[in-house]
Amino acid sequence: MTDLRFADDRDASRYTLHDGDDLVSVLDYRDDGRTIALTRAFTIPTFRGRGYAAVVVEHAVDAIEQAGDREILPVCWYVGEWFEAHPERAHLLHARS
Repeated sequence: MTDLRFADDRDASRYTLHDGDDLVSVLDYRDDGRTIALTRAFTIPTFRGRGYAAVVVEHAVDAIEQAGDREILPVCWYVGEWFEAHPERAHLLHARS
């Protein structure tokens, strides 16, 4: 992980993570204006095992928290486990009725 670049590709409804020129991980989402459902974290197979999924999720959560106008619904199992490992971020989660 040398030259990481995180971006929100709103047209594709996904957060992206590049290492140099390589796309290494993505996090797909659905945004209904109140809640952002994080639906799928995916790391390109040749880059797996290097922690990129955790990085893209952390950056996405940071961006959502900074915007301050959305709750997060962790649809993807990986995102759910990330929140279990980071209980200090639970205040961002959408409370299901």
